[in-house]
Amino acid sequence: MHILVSNDDGYSAQGLIALKSALEKLAKVSVVAPERNQSGASNSLTLDRPLRATVMDGGVIKIDGTPTDCVHIAITGLLDEEPDMVFAGINHGANLGDDVLYSGTVAAATEGRFLGLPAIAISLASATPRYMETATRVAVDLFNRVQQQPLPADTILNVNVPDVPVNQLRGFRSTRLGQRHKAERVVKTLDPRGREIYWVGSAGPEQDAGPGTDFCAIRENFVSVTPLQVDLTHYNKINGIAEWLPVGEMC
Repeated sequence: MHILVSNDDGYSAQGLIALKSALEKLAKVSVVAPERNQSGASNSLTLDRPLRATVMDGGVIKIDGTPTDCVHIAITGLLDEEPDMVFAGINHGANLGDDVLYSGTVAAATEGRFLGLPAIAISLASATPRYMETATRVAVDLFNRVQQQPLPADTILNVNVPDVPVNQLRGFRSTRLGQRHKAERVVKTLDPRGREIYWVGSAGPEQDAGPGTDFCAIRENFVSVTPLQVDLTHYNKINGIAEWLPVGEMC
């Protein structure tokens, strides 16, 4: 097996290094990751300039682009040998509910799936993680399970791990995405020259976070495993939209 590892926290992030170390005991690992923190980059591709790849200590390759850039060029020409699957993470902080729309970690896994490879995004639910070993144990367990039962072609796994010692984990739960309230207001201030600047407000608090959601699983010290589909089509609404659309030629 050949695993491509990427992330959105940057090539020197603790979680990336821990994941690389854990998976190297099981398979060949190539690491291609952003040169700096790209949290919130979502599925963006860099199309207005060329990308540069630099080999760092330990064979880690850093790219001056987004997580999606990293996975895309790794699979489509950078690596001499195409990988068999993609692992994204271990992210410093949870990716729960609406977070997946913005997450560079989930985007890295999604790009792997777009390019035909099974993919897992894994996050440790703390911005200042203490128990990285817990997340690496979960990653290894899921890797072994995927070998026994491959993922469906249209599915990636979004995995969130409570930041607790391994012996405090209560197990795994298959979950759905919860939902947050709308984001906090933008923070408006001035730069040193007196010009207005804006900081994006923090994510909203939990709204839909009851039983069955990823929020609930993390709150109760379960590993949350949410299957995400690449096809965003809302199939149940196709017929309704067809009835709503005008018939015949446009005005």
